[in-house]
Amino acid sequence: MRTTVPRPRARRILAGAGAAAVLLAGAATGCSSGGSGDEGERGAQAGPRWNTAPASVAAVGDSITRGFDACSVLADCPEVSWATGNDPAVRSLAARLLGDAEVPTRSWNYAVTGARMADLPGQLAGAAAHKPDLVTVMVGSNDACRPTASSMTPVAEFRDGFKKALAGLRAASPASQVYVSSVPDLQRLWEQGKDLPMVRQIWKLGICQSMLADPLSAATGATARREQVRARVVEYNEVLREVCAKDELCRYDGGAVFQYPFAADQLSRWDWFHPGKDGQARLAELAHRQVTAAEPPR
Repeated sequence: MRTTVPRPRARRILAGAGAAAVLLAGAATGCSSGGSGDEGERGAQAGPRWNTAPASVAAVGDSITRGFDACSVLADCPEVSWATGNDPAVRSLAARLLGDAEVPTRSWNYAVTGARMADLPGQLAGAAAHKPDLVTVMVGSNDACRPTASSMTPVAEFRDGFKKALAGLRAASPASQVYVSSVPDLQRLWEQGKDLPMVRQIWKLGICQSMLADPLSAATGATARREQVRARVVEYNEVLREVCAKDELCRYDGGAVFQYPFAADQLSRWDWFHPGKDGQARLAELAHRQVTAAEPPR
């Protein structure tokens, strides 16, 4: 049986329901006399903000970050490292961010000459113990620099290693920011030294044979090998970009190091392959520019 509500009472009920609906809508959107719903939504959606002035720096990676061959032959020289060195001629990233006086106590270098992506999780575990505001990553050159092109690290393995390393860092030090340098263009480095007889003799000692073996050969096989190594570096850099992009506190350099046109006088005078002091200074400059930028490189 249908029941009919008298008209005046029905109007009062409907009016009350309308007022309640307005109040509920206001509560749902965060509206009040002291603020707007848009601000509430922006606050809920905003992720972590990139800190352009980190107060501590840890570095991981390979021989470049250790300053290998920058001061003397076949030796590390961490004091000129682009990331954490204290040499005033380089003005490392840590020195530019923290000031010279703070570098010894507020920066740490866990890079190891010869390291590959497979070594990165262990290095990051050491760095994470300090809970650094910023961790710099430069790795991948040794994954491409192998005795032969066929022994380069497979791209899938490189990707898995980087994902594992970042996951480990996030578990141990969730708030640490990560600045990821692209892998240098190894073919460009070959071009800088290949015409110097002394350099070719040094390269025979075993430096990056996948790229530097038979440096003057224009044979099809040698040319294809160098192109294969360069293509693998490009693939590594794409992995670094993609994996980093999924982490809100990770910033990839946009290919800045890969694209940098290193000149002969910016390379080690002992091997014409690793950065010398001037090359280290250029790496520090690139990193500082991007770490302190309000927005990541495009």
